[in-house]
Amino acid sequence: MILIPVLTIAKPLPTTIKKHESNPRKNEKVAQMIFASIFPLYLSRLEKNGRTKEEFYHVIEWFTGFDERTLQTLIDKKVTFRTFFQKAKIHPNAHLIKGVVCGYRIEDITEEFDVYKNCRKLEKLIDELAKGRQLEKILRTPK
Repeated sequence: MILIPVLTIAKPLPTTIKKHESNPRKNEKVAQMIFASIFPLYLSRLEKNGRTKEEFYHVIEWFTGFDERTLQTLIDKKVTFRTFFQKAKIHPNAHLIKGVVCGYRIEDITEEFDVYKNCRKLEKLIDELAKGRQLEKILRTPK
């Protein structure tokens, strides 16, 4: 008996960038999350990567307009992400925050899902800070 090798065609590897699909349920789930429950995780990640609490507050203030005192008040009140972003004065250059975070391309998230999109933008800023990017580059300015 002669064995004939069978050629297999390799399937393309799945891309790590997921196309954001309009999903009101996902947006609502994020909107209902308590900001205070996630905040310590953000801070812990940054401190593990050698960044300071002051740098973190600086980035949050740039993005949302919340100074440290206001931010602490929102944490103490256990506001949801929806309330957090409703009260925020998102920086006019926030539209310059682009790229992939958590497998989703920020610029593909529609404005209809603004809470979800703002959460991803905040996570992108935190990710850049954790990876050692300079503050001047994190705080976007138009070219």
